[in-house]
Amino acid sequence: MSIQEIPPRQVRAPELYGDYWFGSEPVVVSALGGHMLLLEFWDYTCAYCERSLPYVKEWHRKYSEYGLVVVGAHTPKFPFGKNPEYLQKAIEHQGIEYPVVMDNEALIWTKYGNRVWPAIYLIDRDGYIRYNHFGEGEYLAIEHLIQTMLYNAGVREEMPLLMEPAREDDRPGAISFRATPELFAGYLRGSIGNVEGYVPEAVVTYGDPKIYFDGRFYAEGAWLNDRYFLQLHDEEQKGGQIMLHYNAVEASAVIKPEGEKGFQVTVKQDAQYLTIENMGEDVHIDQDGRSYLIIDEPRMYHIVKNREYGEHILRLGAHSNGFALYSFAFLSGVIPELVPSR
Repeated sequence: MSIQEIPPRQVRAPELYGDYWFGSEPVVVSALGGHMLLLEFWDYTCAYCERSLPYVKEWHRKYSEYGLVVVGAHTPKFPFGKNPEYLQKAIEHQGIEYPVVMDNEALIWTKYGNRVWPAIYLIDRDGYIRYNHFGEGEYLAIEHLIQTMLYNAGVREEMPLLMEPAREDDRPGAISFRATPELFAGYLRGSIGNVEGYVPEAVVTYGDPKIYFDGRFYAEGAWLNDRYFLQLHDEEQKGGQIMLHYNAVEASAVIKPEGEKGFQVTVKQDAQYLTIENMGEDVHIDQDGRSYLIIDEPRMYHIVKNREYGEHILRLGAHSNGFALYSFAFLSGVIPELVPSR
């Protein structure tokens, strides 16, 4: 989405009344003291937020000394994201050094009229929203606006060079292939493709239809239908599987261990175990060449990282009733012939 400009002194930025702050005392918007504020709405299980992090972290590093204040508003997609222990671990793992406020009840989200993760708001030294951007992209333009707003706030020193794109598809004008959209497992927003459908708060036995359509996932075995997740409920020890057809370069899933921890989920792509050429960073391969995940905490698991964009069938298999699936996310790749020249 494109950057939206808001006329000066028209929309005052609401205060950031959150549940808990990490990394600093609460930031008071009305007392910025001549500083400008970059506010990003994010969620630690969001694959698209993870792609924006290198930029936000670098802007914090480069421009803090010039008067830029960066705040991450963590509005959770799923209930477990309200746990400060999980968020603290994610902040440390992702190397976030700027303040983060927990927006567990989406109060900040609502006051800003936000709609998606990630989203960036640029707030001037007088506490007014001047620009916002929803979703990924436009990083070069956003950094240029940061510099412009800092100059307008009274900075007279020469600014650092703009950050080089972290990925080829972030270059201005780059065009990417269409990826399969994000898929949710719970019945509130779910995308299950089995003919059995959802039965809220009940256990449903699904059969493998053998044919999978893009934009849907499919289950085999007995699964509990929760509003946010699908959880294996295997009383006969037959195990269960999740299958889906996708178009992308990378595939990840948000999974939470319910009760049992440290269990394995096997992974196959196109009926083959993954290899070092296409495995995601959370995949393990045993001595027999079997690829699997170890589900030890609620988070996003990076499953597949193909070398090129393509069409694939992904299959996850489990025998633990602790396996609770929340969502899938897919990342595209730039069309090589359409990468702008540097």
